[in-house]
Amino acid sequence: MMLKDSLMKLLKEKPISSITVKEICQLADINRSTFYSHYSDQFDLLARMEEEIIEDMNEYLSQYNFAKEEESLQMTEKMLEYIVSKSDVCQTLLNENGDTTFPKRVMIVAQRFLIENWVDENSLNEDVSEYLSTFIISGSIHVIKSWLDNGMDKSPKELAKMIINLTNKGLSFVK
Repeated sequence: MMLKDSLMKLLKEKPISSITVKEICQLADINRSTFYSHYSDQFDLLARMEEEIIEDMNEYLSQYNFAKEEESLQMTEKMLEYIVSKSDVCQTLLNENGDTTFPKRVMIVAQRFLIENWVDENSLNEDVSEYLSTFIISGSIHVIKSWLDNGMDKSPKELAKMIINLTNKGLSFVK
C-alpha cells in the first residue's frame, strides 16, 4: 500500500517514465529488495494498480443491465460513487502523467458492456454501434475527468443523470 501511495504522489508531479524505483522506495521508506520482491519495475506497479481499477469496474458493470434506463442511471451513479471513493487514484491515473493506455482500457471495458447490453437492445447495426459506443464512452470519460478536476462539484447522482440524459437525448437535453 505504501508503494502504491508513493507512486500516486510522484505521478502528481511527473510522468511515469521519469519516476524511478529508487524514488518510490525512498518515499515509501521501503528498501528496493522489498519492492522487487513484489514488482519488476515502476511500470509493473502502475499496471497492477490500473488492473485493480479495471477489475472493480468489470464487477460493477456486470451487475446491471444497460437496456433499462433506470438501471443504467443506477449503474452510472454506482460507478461515480466508486470513483469518489478512489478519487485521488482515479484522477491521478487519468491525468497526463499516468499511463496513456489506462483511459483506453477503461473505454474498452465500458464499450464492451455498452455494446453487449444497450446497443443490442436498440437494434443498431455493428458499424454504427461501434462508433456510437466510442462517442458515448469517450465523452463520458472526459466528463468524469472534468468533474474530478473541478473537485467533484456535483453529486454522483447529479452527474449520472447528466451523463445518461446526454447519452439518451443528446443535444436536445441541453435545450
